[in-house]
Amino acid sequence: MASAFQQQIFALDARFNAYRAPGNPNFKTLYIRRRSQLLRENAKFKDIETIKKYIHIRSQLLQRRYGVQDNISISSSSSRARSSSKASLAHTDQVSMVKFANNDRSKLCCASHDGTVSICDVTATPPRVAFVLDGHTQPVTGCDWSASNELLVTCGGDGMLVLWDVPRRRQLRAVPDQLHAPLMCCVFQPANNNMVIAGNARGMVEVLNISTGIYPRGGSSILGGRVLSIACESSGRMFWAANDKLRRCSVGGAVTCLSWSPWLARHPALLVSAATDSLYLFSLSLKKRYETSHRSHSVKSSFCPIMSFRRGVCVVTGSEDACVYFLDIEGHDDHPVVNKLQGHAHPVLGVSFSYDESLLATSDASGLVIIWRRG
Repeated sequence: MASAFQQQIFALDARFNAYRAPGNPNFKTLYIRRRSQLLRENAKFKDIETIKKYIHIRSQLLQRRYGVQDNISISSSSSRARSSSKASLAHTDQVSMVKFANNDRSKLCCASHDGTVSICDVTATPPRVAFVLDGHTQPVTGCDWSASNELLVTCGGDGMLVLWDVPRRRQLRAVPDQLHAPLMCCVFQPANNNMVIAGNARGMVEVLNISTGIYPRGGSSILGGRVLSIACESSGRMFWAANDKLRRCSVGGAVTCLSWSPWLARHPALLVSAATDSLYLFSLSLKKRYETSHRSHSVKSSFCPIMSFRRGVCVVTGSEDACVYFLDIEGHDDHPVVNKLQGHAHPVLGVSFSYDESLLATSDASGLVIIWRRG
């Protein structure tokens, strides 16, 4: 548990490092390296209550010193004890996916490799884990909200598709994969939330009637490799699936995330995160490629839902260099990065915007989840 709080201390300093000596980037780099060294040297200190008090006091002092409001984080914990009242409760392993509820900025789902699913109330003061859904026996690899937010579907390495009744905090149905293979991703069919589309580790894309627990005849297709990501067009008439050995439209590596957008009534666009240090933008054909740090982890990316406070069209992506990047896909190709968030100390895997874009949730390989407020 102590190591998780050490990571929070480092993340706190990393967030405020942008305000230190703005005209001297070398000093900022030296400062954060020295802080990291000191934290490693004191890693054996295990008085948890003292560490918590230290984080709180240091956060207040830094906010007063630089005159800015600190971003809010939900920390990881190495304890498997469950409580819905403690903000420190989170995950003991990487959080590979985070997803805000539809048209509800308060509910955030966090899918973790520790086998649990957390439903967080991020608008509470302070943000808290409202409850934890236990049902998977292996890493949870995917999640999706129904249109009404009353249902949640999750999938995992145990090969189970699980349907949850969120208001009642209980499991409604658990259905094994047809091939008894690990499941890598799942989404509700947008036009019919009785149907769930999932992809497994043996290359199969399959449709499940979640109400009956039956896989309809003719509702499966073999893509090959491991199906790692699925994205649906809003009408439900079209969806995309990608694997780690994409053949029909090859990008040279595993595709860990697909994100679809109507792109403001222009040509529909598909955002593709590939483990070749690449972020691709497709619109009928390949339009652009951006350099990212992405090789070995399941890094996610997403279109920003609205463009109300800036020009251009932005996307956000995690990165294995522990940063979160905003890129303007309509701006200058030489300088696409319009913002970079530094708060994580490990590869950033999950990214999710609230529907009104006022909050951004990011998660990393250590289990830390950070909620960023729009300034």
